[in-house]
Amino acid sequence: MIKRLMGATVLAGVAGAGVAGAALAEGAFDAQLRLDPAAFTTLQVTVDGAPLTLRRYEAVYVAKPVAMAAQQPARQMGPGGSPTAAKTQVLTDPLAYQKLVVFVPDTATEASAMILNVNNGGWFASELKEGIAAGGAYTSSDDRDKVGAALAAGHVYVDLGSRGRGIVAADDSLPGKAPAAVVDAKAAIRYLRLNDAVLAGSAERIVITGTSGGGGLSAVVGASGNSADFLPFLAEIGAAGVGLDGSSTLADDVFAVIAYCPITDLGHADMAYEWQYQGIRSAGNTAMGHWGAPAQEASAALALAYPDYLASLGLTLTPDTMRAEIMAEVVAEVARHIAAGGTVPDLGAEFVITQRGRDGSTTELRVVNDWLTLSEGKPQVDLPAFLGFVARTSALKNVPAFDRTANTGNQGADGENSLFGTGTQAYSNFTPWGWNHNEVEGDGVGRDDTGTDWATWTAGEGAGLAAQVAMINPLTYLGSGATTAPHWYLRHGMIDRDTSFAVELTLARAVAADTDVQGVDFRLPWMTAHSGDYDVTEAYGWLRGVLAP
Repeated sequence: MIKRLMGATVLAGVAGAGVAGAALAEGAFDAQLRLDPAAFTTLQVTVDGAPLTLRRYEAVYVAKPVAMAAQQPARQMGPGGSPTAAKTQVLTDPLAYQKLVVFVPDTATEASAMILNVNNGGWFASELKEGIAAGGAYTSSDDRDKVGAALAAGHVYVDLGSRGRGIVAADDSLPGKAPAAVVDAKAAIRYLRLNDAVLAGSAERIVITGTSGGGGLSAVVGASGNSADFLPFLAEIGAAGVGLDGSSTLADDVFAVIAYCPITDLGHADMAYEWQYQGIRSAGNTAMGHWGAPAQEASAALALAYPDYLASLGLTLTPDTMRAEIMAEVVAEVARHIAAGGTVPDLGAEFVITQRGRDGSTTELRVVNDWLTLSEGKPQVDLPAFLGFVARTSALKNVPAFDRTANTGNQGADGENSLFGTGTQAYSNFTPWGWNHNEVEGDGVGRDDTGTDWATWTAGEGAGLAAQVAMINPLTYLGSGATTAPHWYLRHGMIDRDTSFAVELTLARAVAADTDVQGVDFRLPWMTAHSGDYDVTEAYGWLRGVLAP
């Protein structure tokens, strides 16, 4: 069992799953959340060249949604980006962050899966975005067309809007603080369960999928099914199956998780990142050359703290075994690449890497091979050289990688800080190092403003902050007694430097150790950077296998 990361004083006991017995007929908000079976429109699409009719249902999935301001901040993620920047994005629907759209193909049966798409990249809020359009043409054989793969298999397809960092409410509060995105996803799952009899497909076969922050969100939801920790938050927004007394009549666990490059364990990801890249960093491979004395000191301190944290997880992982596991995963992926007919350049020759932009454009990157050789056809990997290679494909994040606001010379809200704090705070440091080294007086957080270090703060007045960090970490719930998804498909690209390989391997090993889990398919796909939905045919082939009787 994974040890409690924040302690029982912060979180309610998750072992009590929070789903009441059959004596409780329904939740307090269920009557107004029931879906009218006739409240759909139809649209025509083609899948693999054949016509297909879909029923489209749209709904606000909670009874007490949070109305958002008409104008929203532009999403800013880089150094200097601030969630309190001038409002520039016009929001036409104030409830668009707590709506879903359900597409039901005529071919769906009562046994079909429900694909629940979350789009919270960077853990930002995600306005409802529909992945299916009338007249659209979709293809099940296209590795980047998950709509085609889902519809060809007869799955119900669900697009979700959900809160997250950076969103501003109509009252100017910030309602997307952790764990809002997880709460919204669970509310949507409960909505689907409440209306399971109305919709084709099975709400007992929900597959949650996302990339980056959305991958992290998917992992937390997959790990924390039916945890009582979330019930007060669910009651606050009027989720299905929740009573005013904190009882629950519906489940919010899922059948499977398909997560790409999940950004998880944010409270410890800085340590893992610096441990992995210690000895590799330089001004030349760190973003914006951010490698002065403050960054170097922070990197050393964070890396030094990682082994004790790793040992605390109870997964029999040590720095040595972690390095060996990373090496083994890289070697296995090289071997798969060769077995599939791929080639590798000679030592000193160049890898030719195709990188895809968010707009679908591609660029070609050439990077010298100084880490991979073949001996009698078997891969031989120099791990430090491989990590240096990764850092040459894309500059490493600044130090700290995630909790870097107001320390090491960083100005403005940077990193994931805007995910934490109260609804009136633009940001908060969320790790011991970041909190204790906050260097901006007057921002209301850190030892400099509160007069207390992280341990003292989170044991008292700041217990809610510690709870925020824990409630978006799947490791908090794996092995805890929460209902974990039985099937997991996890991918993190071989050249993805957005989080540490150690974080992803720890997640995969912790998932595998959970007794609810039947299988974990984890890989580091060949020459893949931070991205998702690039291997759709493989992922949906895997799903077909786990759905089989």
